[in-house]
Amino acid sequence: MTCIRFRACALALAATALVAQAPLTYPATRKADVVDDYFGTKVADPYRWLEDDHSAETAAWVAAQNRVTQAYLAQIPERKAIEARMTRLWNFEKYGAPSKHGKYYTYSYNSGLQNQAVIYLTERLEEKGRVLFDPNALSADGTVALGGLRFSEDGAFVAYSLSKGGSDVSTWKIRNVATGADLPDAFPAGRMAVNSWAKDGSGFYYTDYPKVAAGKALTAVYKNQKLFFHKLGDPVEKDVVVYARPDQPDWGFGAQVTDDGHWLVISQRQGTERKNRVFLKDLRKAGSPVVPLFDRYDGSYSILGNDGDTFYVHTDAGAPRHRIVAVDLKDPKPSAWKDLIPEAKGRDVLAGADLFGNTFAVTWKVDALNVVKLYDLKGRFLKEIRPEGLGTLAGFNGRREDTETFYTFTSYNQPPTLFRYDFKAGKSTVFRQPKVDIRPAEFEVKEVFYPSKDGTKVPMFLAYKKGLKLDGANPTLLYAYGGFNIAQAPGYSPIAQVWMEMGGVYAVACLRGGSEYGKDWWEAGKREKKQNVFDDFIAAAEWLIKEKYTATPKLAIQGGSNGGLLVGACMAQRPDLFGAALPAVGVMDMLRYHTFTIGWMWKSDYMSSDTPEGFANLIKYSPLHNLKPGVKYPPTLVTTGDHDDRVVPAHSHKFIATLQADQAGPAPVLTRIETNAGHGAGKPTAKLIAERADLWAFLVRNLHMKLPASFAR
Repeated sequence: MTCIRFRACALALAATALVAQAPLTYPATRKADVVDDYFGTKVADPYRWLEDDHSAETAAWVAAQNRVTQAYLAQIPERKAIEARMTRLWNFEKYGAPSKHGKYYTYSYNSGLQNQAVIYLTERLEEKGRVLFDPNALSADGTVALGGLRFSEDGAFVAYSLSKGGSDVSTWKIRNVATGADLPDAFPAGRMAVNSWAKDGSGFYYTDYPKVAAGKALTAVYKNQKLFFHKLGDPVEKDVVVYARPDQPDWGFGAQVTDDGHWLVISQRQGTERKNRVFLKDLRKAGSPVVPLFDRYDGSYSILGNDGDTFYVHTDAGAPRHRIVAVDLKDPKPSAWKDLIPEAKGRDVLAGADLFGNTFAVTWKVDALNVVKLYDLKGRFLKEIRPEGLGTLAGFNGRREDTETFYTFTSYNQPPTLFRYDFKAGKSTVFRQPKVDIRPAEFEVKEVFYPSKDGTKVPMFLAYKKGLKLDGANPTLLYAYGGFNIAQAPGYSPIAQVWMEMGGVYAVACLRGGSEYGKDWWEAGKREKKQNVFDDFIAAAEWLIKEKYTATPKLAIQGGSNGGLLVGACMAQRPDLFGAALPAVGVMDMLRYHTFTIGWMWKSDYMSSDTPEGFANLIKYSPLHNLKPGVKYPPTLVTTGDHDDRVVPAHSHKFIATLQADQAGPAPVLTRIETNAGHGAGKPTAKLIAERADLWAFLVRNLHMKLPASFAR
């Protein structure tokens, strides 16, 4: 009898494997005769027509692709159990850190499964208060999201933005906080951003680009940003241009009013380069000019605050791992700067800083983990706030006069706990602690280090259920980003918890291109050195296999946006190494990325095909252009939004069309195109759960996983 049962089970597993590998019939994708000439090299672009998101042909193609994918996913019986467990885990109260504005505290709150968080207003933290914004009331499907919030200093007014379908394009409005009524001030939809209110609350400073024609959100190129001032009650046509540089169309701006109200600090950036210039305007003098403070464009400069003419600045100029300096306006040259908190020795990085309560709260990154230290205004050490366990501390925001601040601690096995720090008492207390169905002691969280191709030591976080056997049979999901000076850090996600409960190893690699070890680590993963990022990711996969955490048939890779590029490039370079691939909203066409919306800003990290050297570098790893006919690629599920106006969906569309044409093996290569969705920000809870349930179901099928009995509870 036991033998019969075993044989039946084996046959069932074999049948499942056959279904997973059965050839699919993909929608026909028309090829056009489009060829570009890059400095004498001809490059075909047969799916160029998919760049037109408004065409009937593209819409029909999207619908056809979704039908194939939905039919495939519907055949996976485990999907319902995955979605049910994911929904249960997602259903817990989520509180955002309070912030103070005049007599009011504001905070975000989600009761559990609300599509969007609700903003509450209270005068006493002990009381829940009243609703100030509830985006859930604005659309039936939760696709209208609240974006920016900027309160006047006295808390009387708040500027807020709303976006639809995950778009980066939003509409700003102004609300009277006491009455809850919106002012008549009207702003057209666009990429406007409110930066800072005037000290007296009479109006605010904001940046905006020239408006684009209706229907051109995914094809327009945004340049020539300007800084404006809007006076409450005035029509937008009367708004004054405070600063603009028509001679520098690539320049973008941000602005803040100093706490004393004396200065307008204007920060200039160019693309996504982590460098900026800083200009000042004296607000005490009518008609005062905008004058440079830091005009060398040799590093990043963040103004933390000032005392009169002394400015406190967080910078990496002359310090790749960052420092905090005092700069006197009477003599602002670098040789006259006074180091308050100098650059650390070794690999530690001064990753962030805030000034409040007359105290510097400095976040040090130590091997990709955060440690927070408090210093006085002379740079003297006061106190260290170190987490209990391997995880991430974040927060510590406030105003100069504040006597309290809030911060969170979280890890892969620890939902974010919100703490309140009292400056007078010098201690932290738990402010909010969510109740989640997780037992932290049942999961292992660790940090490991592995060698990349060139010997560079790279950190990686691992999380999994305790008792894991290193037998090479564990389903493993390797995630990374690797770019734009963005670090990876441990943090709780019900999505990751479900994966670990399914028996999976969750691995997050901290690749070059991020900020884990400062400026040098970032620069070692961009432009001509971008291949280092892919080598780091491939080395992470090889290490996981070598150490017997997993094996190729059980190893999936995942990344979004720049991380989608990472996954696409690595599966093209090493299709033999991975058991499945999940590239999301990826930058797949590296020869044309800069021709869409804000893509041109990424030249600082990527280079561009407009130059011979840029083309020569990009063509070597562009995911779209490195797929080859006759290659057996791993099972792949590409995800994107049909109206993503940051990384336009054409990237994913052209990539999957090419992959389906080139695929030699039986492994499925599919795309899931979310409708009425963008790059990811503001995506409603219901859509997030449905999407991630589809991804995990895809991996269950293609990594040949079996759900544990606990999923039936």
